[in-house]
Amino acid sequence: MTNILELQNLSKHYHSNDHQLTVLNNISFGIEEGETCSIVGPSGSGKTTLLGLCAGLDSASTGKVWLNRMCLNDMSEDERAAVRGEHVGFIFQNFQLLPTLTALENVMVPMELRKEQNIRSRAMELLERVGLEDRFSHYPTQLSGGEQQRIALARAFSNTPRILFADEPTGNLDEATGEKVENLLFELNKEQGTTLVLVTHDLELAKKTQRIIRIKGGELVSDEKSVNVNY
Repeated sequence: MTNILELQNLSKHYHSNDHQLTVLNNISFGIEEGETCSIVGPSGSGKTTLLGLCAGLDSASTGKVWLNRMCLNDMSEDERAAVRGEHVGFIFQNFQLLPTLTALENVMVPMELRKEQNIRSRAMELLERVGLEDRFSHYPTQLSGGEQQRIALARAFSNTPRILFADEPTGNLDEATGEKVENLLFELNKEQGTTLVLVTHDLELAKKTQRIIRIKGGELVSDEKSVNVNY
């Protein structure tokens, strides 16, 4: 199998006056196409920073990142944004829906940016797939947290991403709602053959992925296959 994501000796430092804070130190791993992987670790361990570097949302201090066999280090911010628009989907803990747009319009946005055809029907299909066929015209403030995250799921898969990055996707949801969102996430991921990289503090959620990478204090401390994969 080919690695869709590869990190080589990745570090991230922040400088303040004469002090250097190391958030990530010398991280290396690869993720194969179609693999599901969790990144876990205590609060402040560098999980979200690592996810941002993997997706090209930020630049590493040292080391290299290859996404879909393209080296992000060699790209401008505009070039990295183009790669994300073409190949990457995102799901965030706080949903990040546009409040002035309806559910349908929120799902259509990535497709509009890509100048795709038949985007309205595609967006409707995705919302129906996540059980929101009666919420097309609702605005985010009119919806529950679980419904908003299901819209975010539909939006994330609207560009048929090669890789999906999810940052604590159920962190703001109650247990029952979170489980429903988890099931939809893994079902859609499997249907589309997407690679999933999931940041979570929830070990039960992490165990649903094929592989668990643990970081602590900015360093990779273990990388192992999950023994309880459900998907």
